[in-house]
Amino acid sequence: MYLSASRKPPSRKGSMHDVPNDLMKHIHELEEMFTIDTPKLHDIVSVFQEELVKGLSVAGGTIPMNPTWVIGYPSGDETGTYLALDVGGTNLRVCEVELPDEKGQYDIYQSKYRLPEEIKCGTGDQLFDYIAECVKQFLIANHEGQDLKDLKELHLGFTFSYPCEQNAIDHGILQRWTKGFDIEGVEGHDVVPMFEAALERKGVPIKITALVNDTTGTLIASAYTDNTTRIGCIFGTGCNAAYMETIGCIPKLAHMNLDPDLEIAINCEWGAFDNEHRVLPRTLYDKHIDEHSPRPGQQTFEKMVAGLYLGEIFRLVLVDLHSNPDVKIFEKQDISALQIEYSLDSSFLAEIESDPWENLMDTHALFEKKLKIETTEPERKLIRRLAELIGTRAARLSACGVAAICKMKNIESCHVGADGSVFNKYPNFQERGAKALREIFGWGKIVRRDPIQIVPSEDGSGVGAALIAALTMKRIRKGIHAGVNVKRKNSLIPPIP
Repeated sequence: MYLSASRKPPSRKGSMHDVPNDLMKHIHELEEMFTIDTPKLHDIVSVFQEELVKGLSVAGGTIPMNPTWVIGYPSGDETGTYLALDVGGTNLRVCEVELPDEKGQYDIYQSKYRLPEEIKCGTGDQLFDYIAECVKQFLIANHEGQDLKDLKELHLGFTFSYPCEQNAIDHGILQRWTKGFDIEGVEGHDVVPMFEAALERKGVPIKITALVNDTTGTLIASAYTDNTTRIGCIFGTGCNAAYMETIGCIPKLAHMNLDPDLEIAINCEWGAFDNEHRVLPRTLYDKHIDEHSPRPGQQTFEKMVAGLYLGEIFRLVLVDLHSNPDVKIFEKQDISALQIEYSLDSSFLAEIESDPWENLMDTHALFEKKLKIETTEPERKLIRRLAELIGTRAARLSACGVAAICKMKNIESCHVGADGSVFNKYPNFQERGAKALREIFGWGKIVRRDPIQIVPSEDGSGVGAALIAALTMKRIRKGIHAGVNVKRKNSLIPPIP
């Protein structure tokens, strides 16, 4: 008998023949509720494009379209050693990035730290003191025997992945917290001096050279190794995109009289798309999440596609079905664990979608271990279909944002560098997004290779932030000071010789 050492796990046919009629009825209702057909994709892209353009205008719109003051793409010839700090929704990461003489190459050393839950609803000083202490410990560990004072020439790219209004590359006023954060005393303030003050309190002399959004970092890092990259995206705890725009197409910067052909990275902050509820097909579960969130009425798009919310949508549906007397699901069982808000994240759905068995026994074990719920096979088939619907909707909506940028910029062919836990780890997310793009652009079978492809990015929040610090110092040394904060206490101007 022949046994393959690298045999693939069995794939499911997904038969529903043994699912009772009452459950099938509710599966069909869920399919109708969560499915976005091709005409609806076109509607969403059209409104999305309008809102992107509006965000660049003087009047502005709900999508902020923040200029980042990252000017131009990297050449691949950048060299030196830089620090990068990435503060995301769950973790923070400190990196040291070496850019060698070899074009488009890099080496990275890094440490990751968990963000304590209590800090997410504490004070600004607590947040920045914790971050500064992590940076200090990283430097001590990676520069053993060196005095921290000797590291004062190290430049830091600070990846701060929250909507900021940037009047300079080393300046950023937090517009609002996202990803479930609700820290007092930071919104409406420049986060750079707040973090600098914390570094000083910890005796860390490094210089904050660039405040970077992870999506902008993804754009730059991907362009560093792949010059066909035109857009950077994050599909993780949150969702966002960045791309290069010419100054002449940004009416809200007209007063600065800059070179109209100059390219500047725009941090879209597209999680705020459709806060007016014009076009997105929100379900009652989406509305519930919004109404019970720290920021009701904000981040409408993000609450439908980001990893932070996918598990909660799934949980709400199951709790609702269980409470419905017409639905026989989890009968005579204690579902108290399932009733805990935000107890399930996108990785839970990913595990369900990864279950290769026809009878979904991995899902059975998952529910038993995590929720103490015994499931029947028909119930597991409903569970699997629900996970597929929520995951597919997120991927198709995400593709709408990419398509809107491409249509606005008349991009017919490019790579979109994408990062984030949902993009990288959620089963079939990439394929579902690609399928939606084919529907939106009408690429038929004649088109053998998709002209616009969303591909895994380089390390945006680490390497990208370091590259942006390098690009910033490079242009300052050339005397290009546009978008550098001259009023800052530790200003980067005059340029370092």
